[in-house]
Amino acid sequence: MSLGMVYSAALHGMEVKFIRVEADLSNGLPMFHMVGYLSSEVKEAGERVRTAIRNSGLEVPVKKTVINLSPGSVRKRGASFDLPIALSILASQGLIGQEALEQVLAVGELGLDGSIRDVPGVLPIVWEARKQGYRLCIVPAGNEAEAALLEGIPVLAAGSLAHLLDLLSGKELPQPRSVNSQKADSVEPAFEGDFQEVKGQGAVKRAAEIAVAGGHNFLMIGPPGSGKSMIARRIPTILPPLAMEEALEITKIYSVQGMLEKETPLIRRRPFREVHHTATKAALIGGGLIPAPGEISLAHKGVLFLDELTEFPRSVLEVLRQPLEEKKIRLTRKQGVYEFPADFMLAAAMNPCPCGYYPDLDRCTCTPAGISQYLGKVSQPFLGRIDICMDTPAVDYRSLQSSGQEETSEKIRERVCMARERQLGRYRGEKGKTNASLPARLIPKYCSLGTKEERIMESAFEQMGLTARTCHKVLKVARTIADLDGKEKIQTSHLAEAIGYRLPDAKYWGNLR
Repeated sequence: MSLGMVYSAALHGMEVKFIRVEADLSNGLPMFHMVGYLSSEVKEAGERVRTAIRNSGLEVPVKKTVINLSPGSVRKRGASFDLPIALSILASQGLIGQEALEQVLAVGELGLDGSIRDVPGVLPIVWEARKQGYRLCIVPAGNEAEAALLEGIPVLAAGSLAHLLDLLSGKELPQPRSVNSQKADSVEPAFEGDFQEVKGQGAVKRAAEIAVAGGHNFLMIGPPGSGKSMIARRIPTILPPLAMEEALEITKIYSVQGMLEKETPLIRRRPFREVHHTATKAALIGGGLIPAPGEISLAHKGVLFLDELTEFPRSVLEVLRQPLEEKKIRLTRKQGVYEFPADFMLAAAMNPCPCGYYPDLDRCTCTPAGISQYLGKVSQPFLGRIDICMDTPAVDYRSLQSSGQEETSEKIRERVCMARERQLGRYRGEKGKTNASLPARLIPKYCSLGTKEERIMESAFEQMGLTARTCHKVLKVARTIADLDGKEKIQTSHLAEAIGYRLPDAKYWGNLR
């Protein structure tokens, strides 16, 4: 009787669970049996593994073979267990010394010809393996660049089972690969579009700059053709660059979804995810039998853009409320609780009525009831989570044909980066890193007002019917405006501008309260 063992890993959402893969060969009626709470695709691994071993020039044992994937309480899915199953069988035959597989983690799918094919989710698996102290990770050659993004754990990449056996036995030395090669050479991809192309709409562009500088949620309301979508799609051109820690965090999410490029897997620009209004709740927050990240998580550390906001079903918009506040998503299923990151900035655009021209009564053909029903698709609790609400009027011909030079995205981005630097310095050691994510308990400390500003804020609170949440939103936006202005204290002008960004809320939804 002989036993072979190697470690592998299963992905449950973003969580990595380590799996012990054991193979036992014994005399008896020839059979191949697998146990361990397996899905159908894992059960099919038996045929792939045996054929891959035979086509690699190795013997398939004609014995009773039992494969166990433990713990038995964890559901195993996907084809990434093919390689560890094959290695455990070869170790039980003595073709690989068990000492070579001590504290070794392996993932990979096998082709019938013995080739090792890439699998999704390698980066988070290697990340957790490093934390747990594994001494080596064996990955497919197609995942080598992704796995090599991390320092502190050796990675062995192979293109075939026969090649891997040579590497493990010492017949062939692995080619050294610098884990920092991609990090050092990676350059932030060029952005498409520029704010310079947007004619007029200076006030809206100013609001977009403030929103990005503080990470604030941003809503534009205006008639068709006023430039709402055009401005939103240029927001990525003024987003601050990613820190390496943030880049790896985003890359982990895209790795789980299998959305990385093989040669250059590291994501070096902040995500901008534009979602069509036919998207379901599961598409936004994540879903499936074993939930996978949705569009909200794919926009982590970047921007989620919802065009034609009122065309989204109200129930779909409501699922955004909790992630916008908590910056994470928790989904409860029978198999357990799944948590996904959701630290994103929401940008949205909508028309003020079904025809799009309210409150221009000369052009608007909608009834008051129709307008009220249309605006009612956006609830007050959802609006309360919007920091900046901006009227986007139609552009007149003179502005459109103006030959004047508009400000470039590069200039705006410089100011945004300086404002973000001030926030990073201010909140060092705190949970929040931007003004928008500042916890309520820290608002009195970092958004304090003078006597004059207090009176203005009190007056606005009473006259505009602000809530505690919207009051805090105003103060946070005022803090961002002060940062852009290079001021330590919130001044009257900063507060007045921040209050102004809540006026469209009262203008369009005031009569619905």
